[in-house]
Amino acid sequence: MAALQTGTIQAIKTNQAQLLAEWNRGLEASGSTRNLKEQDLQQQTSEFLQLTLNALESENGSNIATPGWEAVRQFLERLSASRALLGHDSHQTANFIFALKGPLFALLQRHYRDQPEEQAQQVLDVSELFDNLAMHTIRTFQRSREAVIKRQQEELLELSTPVVKLWDGVLALPMIGTLDSQRTQVVMESLLQRIVDTGSEIAIIDITGVPTVDTLVAQHLLKTVTAIRLMGADCIISGVRPQIAQTIVHLGLDLQGVVTKANLADALKLALSRLGVNLEKAG
Repeated sequence: MAALQTGTIQAIKTNQAQLLAEWNRGLEASGSTRNLKEQDLQQQTSEFLQLTLNALESENGSNIATPGWEAVRQFLERLSASRALLGHDSHQTANFIFALKGPLFALLQRHYRDQPEEQAQQVLDVSELFDNLAMHTIRTFQRSREAVIKRQQEELLELSTPVVKLWDGVLALPMIGTLDSQRTQVVMESLLQRIVDTGSEIAIIDITGVPTVDTLVAQHLLKTVTAIRLMGADCIISGVRPQIAQTIVHLGLDLQGVVTKANLADALKLALSRLGVNLEKAG
């Protein structure tokens, strides 16, 4: 990529205040300032333009992958991460760069009005430079957004697999929704850790909220039961509805050795009896 001419860099520097004003107005008009305070936006645009000028004035060329553009790349990476957290999309984030191109082109047209060939070349070079900066912003935004989504998914998994202490020595894990490999792993780790922490002897897995049970779901349940037994505890599966029982029989799934109950109350009653606890109605 060709380096920008000294005249272009000087024109940007001389007209910096005007460029910032037009740029900020363009960002506001395009709707790219959602959830942003005006002073934060002004600080970000000013910092980016100054960092870009520093990189251009230091004779680093226009290749943004070089070490001389490190400060600009880091700024854009921080900006992309903050935009992802604010809920902006990739278009709004990239427009932070694209909105500057209009004011820059107008400046170059005025500066090179008597040099049409030079004007065309500088407009092309500036466009290529800021397109590359925008692409770097988009790539960083996508990584940041994926990280946010992954963290949210992990938090939802943790929230959807609460381990409840029903009695001394008895834990319950109510399952809601579909079981898959990732969720089974979270369930297993969470339940096993609570067994260790509480010294519980019996764990109840309630599948009342699981809509369907197929071969894969049954395998996940069996793996969890096996892991619980390896920890020295026993396991009861509750919430086995008639439809689920018929499905298990139809699929020919082997749940021998696994104690099942129709509901959580029956499972708790069995667990307490195994612990030698007798409950009687008062009066």
